[in-house]
Amino acid sequence: MCNLYRMTKAQADIARLFNARVSEGANFAEEIYPGYTGAVIAEGRIRAMVWGFPLSQKSRKTGEPLKPRPVNNARSDKLDSFMWRYSFAERRCLIPLTAWAEAEGPRGGKTRTWLSLPDAETFVVAGIWRASEEWGDCYSMVMTDAAGAAAEVHNRMPVILAPDRYEEWQGGSIDQAKALCRGWTGPLEIDRTGEAWFRR
Repeated sequence: MCNLYRMTKAQADIARLFNARVSEGANFAEEIYPGYTGAVIAEGRIRAMVWGFPLSQKSRKTGEPLKPRPVNNARSDKLDSFMWRYSFAERRCLIPLTAWAEAEGPRGGKTRTWLSLPDAETFVVAGIWRASEEWGDCYSMVMTDAAGAAAEVHNRMPVILAPDRYEEWQGGSIDQAKALCRGWTGPLEIDRTGEAWFRR
């Protein structure tokens, strides 16, 4: 599952590429982790949202509430579950990125493998969003079974959307959106780095 991605383009570049307006205060980092703020295109605007829907947790020892956990990946085969179904039906968004990372290697020695579309300035994966009491607006990335070259790295991958499917994802029917939740079989660039997955 994707727990790290990059968006190295500036807001102005994203606005130009996707013909979207920039919301005030839409700041985000270049490397986005669960619980961090990322750029999302929703309702025709580039908006800053927290990556992950908040999931309430309690301490097993004390029963006291803990900090919510960000659930940053929504499986395409679980989109009808309570956690996702209203957002999937009513609030689908576009997540622009330049690459996503998966962890490869032995336990304790995993490294970062970056996947991207060759010759693309940036590309889009499918997302859903909602408002939350904990973090304000937040989003989750839609994941599906990996296909093509991505299957060599991990068994799941983000739902990559071709440009002619952006409007269909955002405004189409539930059935139309579900039909887009399939693995990308086009070319992918895979960069297996020596970077440690967990940076100390």
